[in-house]
Amino acid sequence: MGWSVAGLALAFGVGAIALRCSRSHGGFYDRGIYGMSTTSHRRYAMVSLAFAVFFAVTFALRYDAAGIAGLALYTLAGVFYGASFLQGASDE
Repeated sequence: MGWSVAGLALAFGVGAIALRCSRSHGGFYDRGIYGMSTTSHRRYAMVSLAFAVFFAVTFALRYDAAGIAGLALYTLAGVFYGASFLQGASDE
């Protein structure tokens, strides 16, 4: 049950960051090199929202195994998101 709560917190955190980044124009690396447009950030925010719903359901139904598997998959998506604009974050 703790895995679902951790996944929910991670999904809300990454989703909030993605939503915040979707409202800015981004830096040189963010837009030009890595191709992270406002649409890309919004897509990551929507994926985060979908995973947040998934983690809420696994928490409510007490599916611990699904929470662990979902957290592993979402962590991978979060790492991809972080790596995709990390260089551009210092540009702003």
